Amino acid sequence: MKSGFVSILGRPNAGKSTLLNALVGEKVAIVTSKPQTTRNRITGVLEVPAKKKLPPAQIVFVDTPGVHKPGTQLDRRMMQEVYDALETRDIVILLVDASREMKLAESENLNGEEHTSGVEAPDSSPDSMPGTNPRPTEKSDSLRQRGDWRSEDEFVLNLVRKLDCPVFLVINKIDLIRREQLLPLIESLMKQFPFAEVLPISARKRDGLEALVEKLVEYLPVGERYFPPEQFTDQPERFLVAELIRERILMETGEEVPYAAAVVIEKFEEPPAQPAKAKKPRPLKGGGFAEVKLPVTNISAVIYCERDGQKAILIGKQGAKLKAIGTSARKEIESLLGTRVFLELHIIVEPGWRESRGFIDTLDWRRQLEDMAARQADAVGEKLGED
Repeated sequence: MKSGFVSILGRPNAGKSTLLNALVGEKVAIVTSKPQTTRNRITGVLEVPAKKKLPPAQIVFVDTPGVHKPGTQLDRRMMQEVYDALETRDIVILLVDASREMKLAESENLNGEEHTSGVEAPDSSPDSMPGTNPRPTEKSDSLRQRGDWRSEDEFVLNLVRKLDCPVFLVINKIDLIRREQLLPLIESLMKQFPFAEVLPISARKRDGLEALVEKLVEYLPVGERYFPPEQFTDQPERFLVAELIRERILMETGEEVPYAAAVVIEKFEEPPAQPAKAKKPRPLKGGGFAEVKLPVTNISAVIYCERDGQKAILIGKQGAKLKAIGTSARKEIESLLGTRVFLELHIIVEPGWRESRGFIDTLDWRRQLEDMAARQADAVGEKLGED
């Protein structure tokens, strides 16, 4: 048995979440055409049966926010999520969009010693990232300190250069380019870093994924499962529901609204446990059977935005936009939960929340679970005190 963590790293819109969903076979990460859709580390678990000469394995994939120049406190938190994902990993996948032109150093030196200036580099420095090797050279460090990283593509590669684990170069969206364009792209990237494996794929069409999984299993260490075989993510349903609502906001709105919106689940009331014996459908007079009604999950969510103008856009004319968001989100949530859903949406203006570290902390589902546990413990303590 093999097992391990595989972090998926890449620029915004490289297709990381699409790849994660395709590999796991479940929708564990929301996907839109807008960059920076993913804000947190998203974990997806894949059970791989024994095949030919390969043993069975459990691969824990960790999707990360797209690497970008942080402009707000929220952006900096997103970049910290990237660093955290790279801290505990057995393999890293660098996912590259084959259809997008990359801005890379012209040097063929694998340690990144010759970098020319260009696009302003991100403020965050990967040199202080835990779990990485020392800087490759004094010269490259000096150039970085002068702000000479040419682009965010260079910034991603600098993260990769400091890793001490196998790094796979996975080139995505090969269905969008001509075949003769692929080899020059691979050659240019191989000059930047000695990748352990190079695999072209199309996550959207699921082309090349089987070969990718087989290669990952080859490199994984021997170990036991981290999660039960039937579990496909570590995210609670509350967080998945919040993400599905945010996905619809991203799909239904434009301009700055999607990036200024955050969703928090305030109420999540699951239906009572159903009896083990399924209820038989009622026969109809004209033939056939009446549809058995599924139980109802009651959910109340708050959509936070930063300005009154954004709130007006989210509500829409006579509430049409908010209704559209709620209707489409409810269908996705019902598919996820396997129940009917009663969904309430409220909008609250929280000026400048993207710059508020305290507010951003409350959006972390891990923090939300801790707060819920603390409240439940307090409630139990109060009840025992009354008795």
